[in-house]
Amino acid sequence: MKSRVAALRVRPEGILNSIERLCSLGGLAKALAPGRTTILKDNISWHFPFPGANTTPWQLEGTIRALRSSGFVDLACVQNQTVVTNAFKGEDLNRYVPVLERHGVPVLYNFRDRDMRWIEYRPKARLRVLDRVFPEGIRIPDYFEGKNVVHLPTVKCHIYTTTTGAMKNAFGGLLHDHRHYTHSWIHQTLVDLLAIQREIHPGIFAVMDGTTAGNGPGPRTMIPVVKGVMLAAADQVAIDAVAAKMMGFDPMGIEYLRVAHEDRLGVADPRDIEIAGDDVSDESWGFRVGDNGASLVGDLLWFSPLRRFQKLFFRTPLVNLFILGSEIYHDYYRWPLRDRRVFERWSRETEWGALFARYGRGPLAAAGDEPRSAPAGSDPTGGR
Repeated sequence: MKSRVAALRVRPEGILNSIERLCSLGGLAKALAPGRTTILKDNISWHFPFPGANTTPWQLEGTIRALRSSGFVDLACVQNQTVVTNAFKGEDLNRYVPVLERHGVPVLYNFRDRDMRWIEYRPKARLRVLDRVFPEGIRIPDYFEGKNVVHLPTVKCHIYTTTTGAMKNAFGGLLHDHRHYTHSWIHQTLVDLLAIQREIHPGIFAVMDGTTAGNGPGPRTMIPVVKGVMLAAADQVAIDAVAAKMMGFDPMGIEYLRVAHEDRLGVADPRDIEIAGDDVSDESWGFRVGDNGASLVGDLLWFSPLRRFQKLFFRTPLVNLFILGSEIYHDYYRWPLRDRRVFERWSRETEWGALFARYGRGPLAAAGDEPRSAPAGSDPTGGR
């Protein structure tokens, strides 16, 4: 049976209307259970507003409008914390706060006891690794059970999974702060998490932003490339497969997609995916993952023979040394000395950077849906 993925080539002008159309083409109304709370799970890969790394404010606002127009009025945004990102900085610097306030969407944090508790969950599905990684029990936020979820990932590469998208977006929301225990088995972990999601959520949907895509060693330190494409689908495997193919990868050659396909959790074979909207079947951008300083250390500790010492490195106070090293690398070296300049150039010279700047003055719905584009200028990303 074929899966459907909606794809649209979009422009800043009328972007919110385009996202509503995208969601309709992707079958949002049928994918979600009526009368249930719907969780908006944005993606903050880096609290700094690096293009391509995080959910965009127009992606968030357009999805809220699409949900409300389809009758899903009970919405909540759920944030998670990681060892390398700060949720409060991320929602502020990426300009989600005014959008959520404007539309009256509350924000909950899965690391705050007053918002939700972590409870043991016993999956019905046969798991590949999580039951062995967490023999003491798999824990999930109690708030997630019985609610729809809409994932808001971006089109980008990932140093450990080749690509990242809708399936990986569950990683921070559903796994506790010891989720780094799973990195050596990250592909199988993502498959297990999708199986759990299908048990606990009555409806799942994803809206993926490829207006600026991330090439290189993601999910943070990338080369932003303007592409002007967005995707939407109920099938989390299929939407990730289409994004992977557009980036230039063979979806069936990426382990987490192939295994999810084999486990019948979704469709990863492009021959069995129907594209609704604009034809993106011939897109192949030639992206390459590569490495950065952080990934080289990770490769050594998680995927080399040294991984036999993981309990020493990551389940003792020694883990704080790696957390500190990651923070220094990303926040005190990469951002101030390299990546902030990339963000500023993108902001000055691309139409999507101009739209992001527009969100600094408030959500689009507050002042119409026709933002003015930046002057043509030079495009640091090489255009489409």
